[in-house]
Amino acid sequence: MNLQPSTPDEPEVNLTPLIDVVFLLLIFFMVSTTFEQQSRIQIELPEATAEATKPDDDSLEIIIDAQGRFFIGEEQVVNTELKTLKGAIGKAVGEREGIPVIIRADAKTPHQAVITALDATSQLGLTRISLATSRMQEE
Repeated sequence: MNLQPSTPDEPEVNLTPLIDVVFLLLIFFMVSTTFEQQSRIQIELPEATAEATKPDDDSLEIIIDAQGRFFIGEEQVVNTELKTLKGAIGKAVGEREGIPVIIRADAKTPHQAVITALDATSQLGLTRISLATSRMQEE
């Protein structure tokens, strides 16, 4: 018989369930996270000057009106889809590589139309892109 007073065991914290919960949270966040690569269009923007620069005779001009319709030179592109625009630009460029492109958009042009034109030119490997603007009228 043991007559010594019994000493209570020291309480232990079991870390196994805590580690399991943290591991499950880590797996949940890894699985539910979406990794999306956004396309990046690299454009060398010209510095603004007070004087207008004369466009090259051998440049391609893409005009976008207020409704978002595309015109290459004087001819209207059939529709506003990226595939159609790429085909029309490719036809206009032909064998000329590195041709400068001027995108001239109306002030009320939808932003998506300008982005579509930039995307189409970059996918075709055209890197010399300029966005044309008009000089503000002084009052």
